[in-house]
Amino acid sequence: MKVRIFVTLKNGVLDPQGKAIHHALESLDFSGVNDVRAGKLIELDLDASVSQADIEKMCDKLLANTVIENYQIEMPETHS
Repeated sequence: MKVRIFVTLKNGVLDPQGKAIHHALESLDFSGVNDVRAGKLIELDLDASVSQADIEKMCDKLLANTVIENYQIEMPETHS
């Protein structure tokens, strides 16, 4: 089972990487970009036996710094 985890900085946390991307876009004459927030995508290939709770524990303990980051888990839809 392929699982995607999107990790982003919480609102109010400074994002130097996002600012650098924003500045670079402006210097390349791209207009209309009001703000940039950078994050990361983590893809896991897991056994079907791994539960949603286990994935959340992985995020809480290692994959995201929950003090300054949020995460969103995207799991494949199961069809009965």
